[in-house]
Amino acid sequence: MNKIKVAHILHSVGGVDVSLRQILHNLDTENFENIVIHGNSDTQNEFVDKDAKPIGYYRLPIYREISFRYDLSAILKAWKIIRKEKPDLIHSHSTKGGVIGRIVGFLTGVKVLHTPQAFSFLSAESKTKRSFFLKIEKLLSKGKTVLVASSQSELNRAVNEVGFPKSKTNLFNNAIEPIEKIYDLSIPKTWPDQYLCTVGRPCYQKNIEELIEVLYELNKIVDVHLVILGLGHHADHIRQVEDLIEKLNLKNKVTLLNWTTREDVLNIISKSKIYLSTARYEGLPYSVIESLALSIPSIVSDCDGNRDLIVNNYNGYCIKENNTVEFSKKINVLLQDEKLYNEFSKNAKETFEKNHNIYKKIKDLESIYREQLT
Repeated sequence: MNKIKVAHILHSVGGVDVSLRQILHNLDTENFENIVIHGNSDTQNEFVDKDAKPIGYYRLPIYREISFRYDLSAILKAWKIIRKEKPDLIHSHSTKGGVIGRIVGFLTGVKVLHTPQAFSFLSAESKTKRSFFLKIEKLLSKGKTVLVASSQSELNRAVNEVGFPKSKTNLFNNAIEPIEKIYDLSIPKTWPDQYLCTVGRPCYQKNIEELIEVLYELNKIVDVHLVILGLGHHADHIRQVEDLIEKLNLKNKVTLLNWTTREDVLNIISKSKIYLSTARYEGLPYSVIESLALSIPSIVSDCDGNRDLIVNNYNGYCIKENNTVEFSKKINVLLQDEKLYNEFSKNAKETFEKNHNIYKKIKDLESIYREQLT
């Protein structure tokens, strides 16, 4: 039997990059072959398969921002690559990858599977932009594209808001390899040994300003330090966050760190007391999955993605958006109650093993790929 050849198209940064690498590193190499088409300014690290062999890739002008010039160029170049490579399937990941992949799939007749990792319209701060992006998603959902949602919340939104027929949807929860080893930090440690942490660039989606407000409330009760990882690309709310830290006199209570290696991120999460997220929306956040794998309880906002991972009073707490006081109270509860903390910690690891261990889950994606060709 011939191998199934899959062309992955994406802007390979952040969680989308983690997702693709976990998939490529675990797909059965006897039955699947992969190529990667990604942005020329994103990841510089090579892609490898299950046997640690490099995977062929192409770099195109795929950028986060909308650009008629670059987007058209990316579509034309991807079209030529797909005609040359002749894959059995296109798997597009992220918003921009989805636009390019679905247009190229239409032009070439190659079936497209699309994983949004959070729909683009959720990122719009204005109603006008949200409506515009939603219309694009609705338009692109009308073709032969099959949705491969990264969470149940994402699947529900695809059906109820975007308009995907249920018959054209599948679920493959984001998953990672078990974390067997924590490596030493490659960056200087400038924060206290006792701390809480979050991973996410200061932007509308991650709602870091709300987390700073939570920290302010929390420090009225208990002395706590917060480490925020993820400054750098697309951190368009960094000034607001820095100003709020200054205004609330929290400079000695917050450490802001640039994007660093995944090994550093895992080191910091593993030594954090609690993982926090005040995001407005997610696909299915890898940082929370990593926290589960590391037996770290999480307290998160009740939004798409977060609510799929954290169950109230089981492995953490899910708090309604902007309920600042409640959020800070729940953190304090876990910090003070060792028995409850240990119970949540055990349940976190169980959640990971049951639902998000890619060694167990990769067969689900392999089945989805096969089903599209029968």
